[in-house]
Amino acid sequence: MTLAPAPTYRLLAELELAFDKLIERSEALVATYAASPAEAWAFKAEASTEWLRRALLDFWYADGQDGRATRSHVGLVAADDALMAAVSKVNAAKADFAARLAHIRDHHPPLLAEAKAVLPFRHPELHDHLRGSGLARLHLKQCWRAIPVAEAPVARVRLAWYASGRSIKRLSVREVEKKLLALDTDAPHVRIQLRKLAALPSAEPLAQVQSQAPLMRANLFYCEPLEDGRNRRAMNVALPLFLPAPRGRLPDHNLPPAAPPQSRTRARRSDEKLEDTPYLPSLRIYRYR
Repeated sequence: MTLAPAPTYRLLAELELAFDKLIERSEALVATYAASPAEAWAFKAEASTEWLRRALLDFWYADGQDGRATRSHVGLVAADDALMAAVSKVNAAKADFAARLAHIRDHHPPLLAEAKAVLPFRHPELHDHLRGSGLARLHLKQCWRAIPVAEAPVARVRLAWYASGRSIKRLSVREVEKKLLALDTDAPHVRIQLRKLAALPSAEPLAQVQSQAPLMRANLFYCEPLEDGRNRRAMNVALPLFLPAPRGRLPDHNLPPAAPPQSRTRARRSDEKLEDTPYLPSLRIYRYR
C-alpha cells in the first residue's frame, strides 16, 4: 500500500517542530557545557558559554553575506560522556531537519520560501536581538551543518588553513553549450567561446571549476588506532570540534595563523588532470589534459 503525500501544511508543521527540537537540543548542549569542568579553546575568542551558544545558534545571514558562504566558529572542547551525548542529540536533530528540508526542496519547492519566512519567528527572543545586528534572514545551511566530533580520544590536534580547495563538476559539451547559450549570445566574447566549444568533439568531457573559500582543517592523531587501523584523520571544522576526553583535558594542539595565506600554499600536483588555463573563461570551463 502506498501512502498518500502529506499535505503541505503538515510538511511545514513538521519542519517547524524539527526546528524547535534543534533549538531546544542546542540550548541543552550549551547548558551541559556551562555545568562541565571540561577544558576548551576558541580561535580568536574566549571559550565561554556565550561563545558556544553564539556558535551553535548562528542560524542567520549577516548583511551583505554571500548566500553560498557560511561563517565559522573554530574551537576545541574536551568533552566528557554527558557532553558527547548532548552533541549526538544535536547532530541527530540537525540530520532530521536537513532531511525534512530536502524533502520539501525536492517535492514542494514553493514551500521553501514560506519556511524561511516562518521559522525565525518560532523563537522571537533569538530573532529579535539578532535582527538589530542585521541578522534577519535564516541561513538554512548554518542550521543543519553538523557539529564535528572525534570518534575516539585524541593525542594531539594540528589546525591549519586550507586555502586551495576547489569543487570540480564534470560536464558534457552539450551541457556547457546550454550554459553558454543562457548568457548574452550577442556579446563578442560569448560568440568566441561558442565557436571554441563547437571545435571540440561532442563526446569530450569538460570540467567546471569553482574555487572554495579558505577553511580551517583539523588533523587528528588518535591515542590508539581505530578498529579499521587508522591512527589519524583530517576534517573541516566550521563549528567547535568535540573531542572525547573522560578527564576533561584538551590534547596537545597548535595555534593556527589568525588569517589564511594570501596565496596557494600547496604545491600543484604533477598528475593534475586539468589544463592550467580555462578553455571557456566565462564559465570557468577547463579541458582535461
